[in-house]
Amino acid sequence: MESSSLFTNSATKDNQQLPDIVISDLPKERGWLTEYIHPYKGFWYATPVLQGLIALQDNHFKLKPTDVLLASYPKSGTTWLKALLFAITNRPQYDFNTHPLLSSNPHELVPHLESYAFKYPTNPIPNSSLMHTHLAFNSLPVTDGSSKCKIVYVFRDAKDVLSSFWYFVQKLRPKDLPFISLPEAFDQFSKGYSPFGPFWDHVMGYYKASLEYPKMIYFLKYEDLKKDPKFHAKRLAEFLEKPFSLKEESEGTVEKIIELCSFEKLSNLEVNKEGTHTDFLFPTIANNIFFRQGKVGDSKNHLSKEMIEVLDEMTKQKLGLI
Repeated sequence: MESSSLFTNSATKDNQQLPDIVISDLPKERGWLTEYIHPYKGFWYATPVLQGLIALQDNHFKLKPTDVLLASYPKSGTTWLKALLFAITNRPQYDFNTHPLLSSNPHELVPHLESYAFKYPTNPIPNSSLMHTHLAFNSLPVTDGSSKCKIVYVFRDAKDVLSSFWYFVQKLRPKDLPFISLPEAFDQFSKGYSPFGPFWDHVMGYYKASLEYPKMIYFLKYEDLKKDPKFHAKRLAEFLEKPFSLKEESEGTVEKIIELCSFEKLSNLEVNKEGTHTDFLFPTIANNIFFRQGKVGDSKNHLSKEMIEVLDEMTKQKLGLI
């Protein structure tokens, strides 16, 4: 029996949480921020993520033509892209002196789809045309290109993803969960059963979809964005069918957006140094944990030579020339 059938048929009529017996019947591996993760369509998700996905399925959620969905594996540049996409899509509404990004964390402005659905299972659709997901492409409610929505997928070097994810987990790990060492996290990550993994399959799923549906999916490498943010900001605006006008370019709007959304700017705002917001797994989460370094190649300072060699070889084998 496919996991999708199991989940859909076992959800309660009022879309409340899955019966515990269904979850307990599923294969499981150790979670990083939850006790366990479980398989669904070839990927590993925490129980709350699956419950959010079920709520979306049961409410027949579909992305509208006007929707923009940012997709990413955790710690791949999500915070930066949330800020950029919010600033690009909403630029006619705000000036740079009173912009919402100056007083709100990007994660507050761009709702996390499956998290929102978990929190509000009977009404799981955010009141926003700009959303985010960590779900794999084959787990999305719409995967055949018929939606006419826009999906932006950002991916990052596997080594930096792992090290960044591990440090993130250390700051958020509930006290009742046992500590997971970096070698243990590496072992799970490299074998494909880390949260939202396998990482390489996650990337490849969106890459193949971007080739099949180029008008629907924009595939972006984090390292390329770091090298030339102006070029990719303009490309993103064009992809979203909201290109910068000649007037905007002459007024420096592109540069102002890049500066507003930069790591240096966002990380030094009071809201991101001292503020908090609510997350679906945690009643309070500090905004500053989303701004560690954002550097390319920092993983070399944390991973062993053997770990680096393994991850580089796996990337070469699974992602080829992407």
